[in-house]
Amino acid sequence: METNLNAIHIFKTDIKNIDPACEMRKTLDSDSNIQQWSIDCEDVDCVLRVVSDVLKPDAIIGMINDFGHECQELN
Repeated sequence: METNLNAIHIFKTDIKNIDPACEMRKTLDSDSNIQQWSIDCEDVDCVLRVVSDVLKPDAIIGMINDFGHECQELN
């Protein structure tokens, strides 16, 4: 199995703010495959950064889409 140690995945989203008690935050915080994540709500692209050596971009996009948000990988 191939892994990318400390892979940083970067996405453009429509997440304007994230409430500390929201389900998306709880899901991202509790996912053992995510070492760290952050959303820059001040950036025009509302950039989501996810550090994971396991999750692929499609899995992260699906997770965010499940919460009703747009999410696309930035290269």
